[in-house]
Amino acid sequence: MGQPLNSARRQNFAHRRIIAHLATESRLPTLYTYRAQVEVGGLISYGPNLVDQHRHGAEQIALIIKGAKPADLPIRQPTKFELVINLKTAKALGITVPPTVLARAEEVIE
Repeated sequence: MGQPLNSARRQNFAHRRIIAHLATESRLPTLYTYRAQVEVGGLISYGPNLVDQHRHGAEQIALIIKGAKPADLPIRQPTKFELVINLKTAKALGITVPPTVLARAEEVIE
């Protein structure tokens, strides 16, 4: 019945460079969850800040090491999200990103 979802996600992430290249070559604008995909040529990403997510995970691990029961800890959902735009890819696709969108981005790759 095909690969489990996590396996497919790992494959997509492992091949992010070729996926971004093929999408740009085919003139397909792309939206990703992780900034790493935009850093290698994807157009835009909008998703949770992974550094912040890992920091929260480390805090929870520290509480467990100090004796907290994992079942008693609250589930933490992302609170910080980031927008990353690759202007080089936008230019290759013939897309003009509005200044108001650029102003909202945490990072613009040129």
